[in-house]
Amino acid sequence: MTKFIHSIESLSIWIGRAFGWCILILTLSVSYEVFVRYVLNSPTVWAFDMMVQMYGALFLMAGAYALAQDTHVRGDVIYRLIPKRWQAGIDFFLYVTFFFPGMLALFWYGAEIASDSWRYKEVSWNSPARIQIYFFKTLIPISGALLMLQGAAELARCWIAMKSNRWPDRIADVKETEDLLIDGDTN
Repeated sequence: MTKFIHSIESLSIWIGRAFGWCILILTLSVSYEVFVRYVLNSPTVWAFDMMVQMYGALFLMAGAYALAQDTHVRGDVIYRLIPKRWQAGIDFFLYVTFFFPGMLALFWYGAEIASDSWRYKEVSWNSPARIQIYFFKTLIPISGALLMLQGAAELARCWIAMKSNRWPDRIADVKETEDLLIDGDTN
């Protein structure tokens, strides 16, 4: 079962890393726009629209990555004090009761929205450039599907923890600086 979990985590990490490059593109775009707007007094029509779509794409597609790395916000004041078996049981219940219905709705209605958008070749009415947005709307159901896939891995992780009272290891990717300092690993 660990192989199943790690194969899904690997996919989530790969997609998260790929869309992480949006940060670099966004940084360069914002810098370019600031320069041409305030130094050359010649703002672009396209930069704002591109930035909005890039941010949206990044946050949609990084959801499964964040879930795979256990970096979503959690109020764990009491949670961390209870045995792992109970933590896993709570997580399992919450995934089945709330997460999967929410992600199924995101996938289902996102697919309807994307389908309609493709049918009409939808463009943004808020943009003077009238950019196409059906490509962007396609990421909504894709994100829902990836989150459900990663959610299945999380359910398997919960199942293992409920049986063994120990959380299975995650595929490590990056660490926060504070975690590195706490662990004493500064290399």
